[in-house]
Amino acid sequence: MTAETTMKTKVYAALSADKPLQLFEIERRAPRETEVMIEILYCGVCHSDLHQARNEWHNTKYPCVPGHEIVGKVVQAGAQVKKFKIGDVAAIGCMVDSCGQCDACKENLEQHCKKTATFTYNSKDRKTGENTLGGYSQRIVAEESFVLRVPENLDLAAAAPLLCAGITTYSPLKRFKVGKGQKVGVIGLGGLGHMAVKFAKAFGAHVVVFSRSHSKEPDAKRLGADEVIISTDKAEMQKHAGSFDFILDTVAADHDINAYMEILKREASLCLVGAPENPLAVEAFSLIFQRRNLAGSLIGGIQETQEMLDFCGKNKITSDIELIKIDEINQAYERLLKSDVKYRFVIDMQHLK
Repeated sequence: MTAETTMKTKVYAALSADKPLQLFEIERRAPRETEVMIEILYCGVCHSDLHQARNEWHNTKYPCVPGHEIVGKVVQAGAQVKKFKIGDVAAIGCMVDSCGQCDACKENLEQHCKKTATFTYNSKDRKTGENTLGGYSQRIVAEESFVLRVPENLDLAAAAPLLCAGITTYSPLKRFKVGKGQKVGVIGLGGLGHMAVKFAKAFGAHVVVFSRSHSKEPDAKRLGADEVIISTDKAEMQKHAGSFDFILDTVAADHDINAYMEILKREASLCLVGAPENPLAVEAFSLIFQRRNLAGSLIGGIQETQEMLDFCGKNKITSDIELIKIDEINQAYERLLKSDVKYRFVIDMQHLK
């Protein structure tokens, strides 16, 4: 590319697995005919950002610029762009492209693209072959078909985590038809779990949060939970045997899921959205005798993500956040490891000058 087709862009990047993120400079290309350039205002901090920056999944390419919960304003648009104009608020989630031809893509399930979706960072750009660089950045360029609209009534900073934490929990709740008259459990009250509580309540379910202590009960009920069950209390768990229509498991640490399987109704489902490092041991008879289901879910496709954002606009749902400056990101990572945030960090990218 020539100098005229690129723009110097400040980012915060991981340059190796064992070093903190630091100020760095990259080149962003000008938008192609069907692309927009977004000036980033806010970027949420996902736990996967930390995993990738520190190469904990053993696939990171450096420099790595994390960030896939992006909200900003359109500052440039290609000649064929129809959905957005300069000045529009726009958002980007976990994906920026897919093959568009496979069965999954044709069913608006781009996250399951058979040729692998192009993720917002640490992924191979389908057109250039270069590594994608994410939202800890002044600006980003993406295909308009992968750019989303944020309802005008939502706080933009608090809306940023909807692009990952929001859709990750909304999608399975919708797929398993959570609604009125159902008893729904949420395991874990973190960045994902607190969004699951809000969505399940908005869908009309009776919402139960599982916790290891009573300390989270006030916050769980503030977020919309009807009950809190102490998961380590076997007698209390047993009282709910066979009574849950659906359970969403948001925990990424190793844990025993068999106690939760036993409190599902016949033919009910437990769905994993957390990804523990080690395989989970499942007692076969807890599935077999009551025809219970153990499922998993990733994020959602672009169409469903827009549906989720629109639902949040109608129901005034956003994430509970702590706003930080970009130069506080390394401290935020350390706090994230200690679960010391309620419930999602969001970076004010306007401080990156």
